[in-house]
Amino acid sequence: MPLSRRTLLTTLPASALLAVAAPLRARAAARPTTTGVADPGANPGADPGANHAALLANTVAIFAGTAESNARPETAAKLAALTSTARTRLAALDGAGPGELFKGLPLGTSDANLNTSYQYLYEIALATRAPGPAPSDLRDNVDVRRRVIDALARLHDTYYGDQSKGYYGNWFNWEIGISASVSKTLVLLEEELAAYRPGLTATYLASMDAYLRNGKDGDVDLDSRFHTGANLADITTNRILQGAVTGDDARVVKAVADQLTVYATVDPYNPRHGVTDGFYADGSFIQHDSVAYTGSYGKVLLTRAVQTVKILDGTDYINTADLVAVVRGWVADGFAPLVFEGWMMEIVKGRGVSRTATGYTDVAVVVEAVVDLSGHTTGPDATALKGYVKFVRQTSKAALDPVVFVSPVSVARYADILADTSVPAADLGDAASHTAFNAMDRTVHRRPGYAFALARSSNRISKYEYMSGENLMPWFQGDGAHHLYLTGQDQTLAFGIDYYTTVSPYRLPGVTAPVETRRTIPELYGTAWYDNPERGFTSSSESQNTYVYFPRGTNTLSGGARLGTYGAVGLVLGDDAAYAAKQAGELPDDFVAYRNAAATKSWFMFDDEIVVLAAGVGDPAGRAVTTTLDSRIAAASDTVTVTGRLRDGSDWPGADGGGGTAPGPVDWLRYADAGQGVSVGYVFLDGGGDRGGVPRPTVALDTVTRSRRVVRTSNPDTPVTKRVFSLSVDQPAGARRLSTAHALVPNATERQLAAYERYGRYGRGPLTVLANTTRVQAVEHRGLSILTANTFTPGTHHAGRLTVDGAASVLVRTSRDGTVSLAVSDPTTERGTVSLTLRGRWLRAVATDDGVRVRRVLGGTRIDVDTHQAHGHSLTARLR
Repeated sequence: MPLSRRTLLTTLPASALLAVAAPLRARAAARPTTTGVADPGANPGADPGANHAALLANTVAIFAGTAESNARPETAAKLAALTSTARTRLAALDGAGPGELFKGLPLGTSDANLNTSYQYLYEIALATRAPGPAPSDLRDNVDVRRRVIDALARLHDTYYGDQSKGYYGNWFNWEIGISASVSKTLVLLEEELAAYRPGLTATYLASMDAYLRNGKDGDVDLDSRFHTGANLADITTNRILQGAVTGDDARVVKAVADQLTVYATVDPYNPRHGVTDGFYADGSFIQHDSVAYTGSYGKVLLTRAVQTVKILDGTDYINTADLVAVVRGWVADGFAPLVFEGWMMEIVKGRGVSRTATGYTDVAVVVEAVVDLSGHTTGPDATALKGYVKFVRQTSKAALDPVVFVSPVSVARYADILADTSVPAADLGDAASHTAFNAMDRTVHRRPGYAFALARSSNRISKYEYMSGENLMPWFQGDGAHHLYLTGQDQTLAFGIDYYTTVSPYRLPGVTAPVETRRTIPELYGTAWYDNPERGFTSSSESQNTYVYFPRGTNTLSGGARLGTYGAVGLVLGDDAAYAAKQAGELPDDFVAYRNAAATKSWFMFDDEIVVLAAGVGDPAGRAVTTTLDSRIAAASDTVTVTGRLRDGSDWPGADGGGGTAPGPVDWLRYADAGQGVSVGYVFLDGGGDRGGVPRPTVALDTVTRSRRVVRTSNPDTPVTKRVFSLSVDQPAGARRLSTAHALVPNATERQLAAYERYGRYGRGPLTVLANTTRVQAVEHRGLSILTANTFTPGTHHAGRLTVDGAASVLVRTSRDGTVSLAVSDPTTERGTVSLTLRGRWLRAVATDDGVRVRRVLGGTRIDVDTHQAHGHSLTARLR
């Protein structure tokens, strides 16, 4: 039975969790702060003392390990790393100078240094609690523990306890970061604190509550824009630990209830507490209200959720099976499509793309969460999760060192999974798949051999994220920029920090950009943000978020349809919110905003090809414009070649590895990097637009050296040298608008590309561009019997046998038995109904999703699709 639209927007496990929250809140209100004495009237049978003991034991086990886990030979390296880190921190403690607790971390004006100092104290305390077979002078060392406690007291007395002097810099450090380190340290040293400084714990709790300035009365405020998503999970986990260590059951119960709201699937048409942060029905994850963020904040939330399952294990607060069911869905639908051969895709990392940590490191975090999650499931669910752990290890091009795991227990479980011969390695999804993350303007198309990841933006989703001197040149990252990952390749050599360092921000693949020089935020304003308190611009104000950190687009059309493993996506480029506001006179005179170029674009994703159409490409301001079809990097020593064929039958003149502009129309080009054993083909199609023709592309192959600091102020000043390949279509200033049409062919051979050339000349090729204008873009793939179209404007649009009313994204596939399958979505998310007509003999409905109506009309079949509140989701029908 087809799912209803409301079912698509709300998952039952999440609803069940929310149902638990109400009685938990009542329980918290009925039970005042206790010291472990049960209140039978609040919850008959509950034993707060036993609950708190379980919480504390579980927490110590997570971070320090258990006697059983730490006796395993596989955890020896992890324990050695814990001990080594603690010794390094103790040496820094011994070497501290005036105004420092740890050497090299001056205090008093740096919230980051204060946060790090608390983290270092936690790391020392952790080493004193980790059991293990090897002798250690740190384990159970009372003197070391008391040094940590004395340091906690000193930090509080001098740098933290006076709230009138604190709360400078980043709010996150004061409300979350410091509290996380302190709360875990209080748990680890609970007994020693009670014996040595019994009042220090309560003193810290009062201060941590006082620093929740974005909360309410020293507690969580579910209506605060700061207490959402991963941030809320962090805050509430801290408060669970605080309640356990002080015997405050009301604090624990309310924190659990507050955290449960994070696990509810976001309904964008009925957001709870106005919050749009979290996971959506299509697997999207959003943080900061509009940033596609699975690969950064999303993995933080995943980690915290699984830790919550482990912390609450054996207590009576909630049935953790409900929580496990929700998080298991996140992994399968939200994370797995974004992991390619052990690498986290860049399109969901926000400002994290400018950090030096790799996509392989990101996925190690996910793997640890899956390892632990598998321990709380049974049967096929456990097998699937364990199989995924094996699959990531098997396909990753970087060895995963479990020393990076947080928990020694996880290290042991990981070893058990790898040794279990009864569990086969298997992905959580099919090798051929198409995932439309329309709720966060992202698309992932996968086939054996490659993955194509596309980043879009709209008035719903941010164009990019910049913050705190990170991701300094982000301007076009959400303007249709793509990443093409090729199988078997070490992705650190293809993408990651070195990609963003050496590839021009104006020449990201898939991007149409004006030819101009933009300046970074620090260059414009001399600080990491635009500082103008009188006009509402402070470091973390709403205005800063809206216009500086993560501005949304002004365009409404961004989205696409999915039919099985195939997809279509459309995008109309728009300016960001800052430029629109500046033009409207709503921003200060000294605030700088940039205008974008114009283009209407489509991506049609098949098996061997991704067809890309662009129309109306140009600049309203008359500037020169560059449309980059692809950019790739290679090692400076790699042999990189560009070969191809012009339409007059001659070879591409740059076959020796040189670049230049094509002397005439081009049939195809092929980029090959012999050093990495990869290749990509580019087939140039007849444009099908108002002017048709094939633009003459330009190939650039340069050796580029830049410092990693150009994309992030805190990166080391490490120079990177790469061969940078760029394929573009360039328009001079004042040029008329143009249309382009090409197909990306991953892993293409010259013979394969020559076949497109031969077919194309005689009209028998698999690909035909039916339309390529700013009103409609459509392609027919004869080999797959697929007709697909994106329409962008009101009115009636025609493409082959298809007629579409208004803006829509449509795929139609005809099988050999005459069955017609189709998928329709509303890329604006604003239409109530999308209507289309298939001309030809009448087709009756075999199966339809809820809200799809089929009827016979003169000359064909009319399909009306109720897209009201579908949020870009594809609705399907099968006809015969």
